[in-house]
Amino acid sequence: QVQLVESGGGLVQAGDSLRLSCAASGRTFSNNAMAMAWFRQAPGKERNFVAAINWRGDTTSYTDSVKGRFTISRDNAKNTLYLQMNSLKPEDTAEYYCAAGYVFGSPANYNFWGQGTQVTVSS
Repeated sequence: QVQLVESGGGLVQAGDSLRLSCAASGRTFSNNAMAMAWFRQAPGKERNFVAAINWRGDTTSYTDSVKGRFTISRDNAKNTLYLQMNSLKPEDTAEYYCAAGYVFGSPANYNFWGQGTQVTVSS
């Protein structure tokens, strides 16, 4: 299986930065070159794609609203995914979820999910 544990969320002011981390473990994760991604869900809204990265870390994709502000990266030696979030805005407030999947590409490809970490940005 795949276990994903997010950390790094918190309460910040608009314009601040945060770095989220996601520690991955499990036999399935170790035995497969899995793509990883971040999603977020604001209160009362559906969960939406934020960013994704392939196994090698040389291909990424972002939703338009975070391009130029967020950076996704991974350290495969540590089985850890990151999301560096700069110039945060109140509309970035959401629960952020880490996800893993067998294929990089469509947001629908992600099969495994963490429990989430809350990010709150005050104006």
